[in-house]
Amino acid sequence: MCLLANCWANVVIDRSKYRLEENIALTKKVVEYAHSHDIVVEAELGQLGGIEEDVVGVDDVGKHLTDPEQAVEFVKRSGCDSLAVACGTSHGAYKFKSEPKLALDIIERIAKKLPGFPLVMHGSSSVLKEFKDLINKYGGKMPDAMGVPEEAISRAAKMAVCKVNIDTDLRMALTAKIRQVFAEKPAEFDPRKHLDPGREAIKDMVKHKLHVLGCAGKAAECS
Repeated sequence: MCLLANCWANVVIDRSKYRLEENIALTKKVVEYAHSHDIVVEAELGQLGGIEEDVVGVDDVGKHLTDPEQAVEFVKRSGCDSLAVACGTSHGAYKFKSEPKLALDIIERIAKKLPGFPLVMHGSSSVLKEFKDLINKYGGKMPDAMGVPEEAISRAAKMAVCKVNIDTDLRMALTAKIRQVFAEKPAEFDPRKHLDPGREAIKDMVKHKLHVLGCAGKAAECS
């Protein structure tokens, strides 16, 4: 079953920009300290695309995918509890210039080499057209924003991916509704009236994503 965003107390360490040996060494230090305080650690191997990593474009993203062989070595030597893998996703709203295809074979290969080990996907927002159009309609400028197709996220969630990080879609839902209130009710000056529609949009987005991830109605399984 797939979980949405960070649903439990854990430490996330990302040293994926370093070479393998240094990434392992730094991650291992964090793991040893965290485990001594009964805290689990999520690490990262391979680099995502996007503004946080200065990796842009489908071709660039493809050059930084997680190596399944390295993943096995990394997990065993670092002792991390879950692993965020680079499989073609990307941070931010402007992820790609053309529709991407997730490297689901990477997830499958890692899962076979590390059976039962939880994998994580970062940068998994889909930049839904409904909210992009709403933002642009009310003065925003997101004409070229493009995310990861939801059907691809759904497929990954049925594999070894146990946690999916989604942020941009939530930001867009909030922003779209706030812009709509500003445009349609210019006399409104109560911030609560600005934010209420946005909060409802976020709630609806989370419900929608739970269905995309295939974990809607399964809260009892997490207790």
